Amino acid sequence: MAVATISPNQRLLFYQSSSSTSFATANPWFSIRRKNHFSLYEKTHFHSLIVCSSSASPQPSSSPEVDAPVETAESCVNLGLSLFSKGRVKDALVQFDTALTLNPNPIESQAALYNKACCHAYRGEGKKAGDCLRKALKEYNLKFGTILNDPDLASFRALPEFKELQEEASLGGEDIGYSYRRDLKLISEVQAPFRGVRRFFYVAFCAAAGISTFFTIPRLFRAIVGGDGAPDLLETAGNAGINITGIVIFVALFIWDNKKEEEQIAQITRDETLSRLPLRLSTNRVVELVQLRDTVRPVILAGSKEFVTSALQKADRFRNDLVRRGVLLVPVILGEGGKQKIEKKGFGTTSTKTASTLPSIGEDFEKRTQSITAASKLKSEIRFRAEVIAPAEWERWIKDQQKSEGVTAGEDVYIVLRLDGRVRRSGKGIPDWAQIVKELPPMDALLSKLER
Repeated sequence: MAVATISPNQRLLFYQSSSSTSFATANPWFSIRRKNHFSLYEKTHFHSLIVCSSSASPQPSSSPEVDAPVETAESCVNLGLSLFSKGRVKDALVQFDTALTLNPNPIESQAALYNKACCHAYRGEGKKAGDCLRKALKEYNLKFGTILNDPDLASFRALPEFKELQEEASLGGEDIGYSYRRDLKLISEVQAPFRGVRRFFYVAFCAAAGISTFFTIPRLFRAIVGGDGAPDLLETAGNAGINITGIVIFVALFIWDNKKEEEQIAQITRDETLSRLPLRLSTNRVVELVQLRDTVRPVILAGSKEFVTSALQKADRFRNDLVRRGVLLVPVILGEGGKQKIEKKGFGTTSTKTASTLPSIGEDFEKRTQSITAASKLKSEIRFRAEVIAPAEWERWIKDQQKSEGVTAGEDVYIVLRLDGRVRRSGKGIPDWAQIVKELPPMDALLSKLER
């Protein structure tokens, strides 16, 4: 939900009134300091304002004799959040739907749609969740980063509907995901810092060649016609040919650079999709791959059941060396993604315990994954092998990666990831575990620290 990234004891409420503005720290979940206030929660990490949860505060009536509560969009959103925190998801949905009918302002509309999507995600209703988020992105300036980082949408990120929404957002434009497209381009510029400089010179040289051609063409016509004072035909034709060739080359380089940028953005998008795919650790805890960043080097083994089994058996001979290097084996049997039924309230597994392994509502998700205590606990839960959740989404990502690398979809492949989550190397068939042991430095080595 909208409050998932701030711990209850640290939530910051912003009170606005006609007389003054003040800041205060709220107590767990709900806090009322005075009437006639509008409490907003600024998601500082995602740069988005969303209505914060607080109990449905009765609004003062216009008549001094009557002190009856007035139903507003704000109170409905707050009541919906309260109901969701108690597990009453169906009742929460009713409140969010009601809020959308009470002439909400843009911030209230964004909050109602976003939290409604969280409810649908909790119920396993991916299409409805996607529709709510799409509308919030298009009409109410929801930041796509909020969708990527909210743990209450973790189950939605394991569904095909999230992939569709992400692909729409990565295209950018005015309709949806402009900020997401902009963020992708910024990351691309960081990885290729001189692309903008190259483009500037392409345009400048192309413009110079175009201006020179503009003056050379009339001289070429006069040289062809001949007569007194006509310029030399060969020299003029040579100059025109050089200018035209330069224009063609610089335009081709500009197009090539644009194509490379699109390929790079596509790879960044695939890396982001990969980081959101869920795993179950040996302790039965469900995490997204991004939570293991800087902690392990995942090695994905994708292919037939026979290939995966053989690769795991050969890896077991180097178990101690691979564990010292932070290797976590992630077996993905291709073709079995559609056999697993999607369960509500989880990452798509049939286990009834999956929902309980998700981050609890209102839990401080970012601090839990980044704090020293949580990191050490997570490290103790990691073993040599993990189990994929939502195998259909893993298979979809692997096929996209194979297509980008020019590998036939469905072939037996392995993919070694870096500590920062990017692809380190990949190949066909069973990996050479001895070579991988030589290539990867131990986790306590300096090179591993630089890789983080």
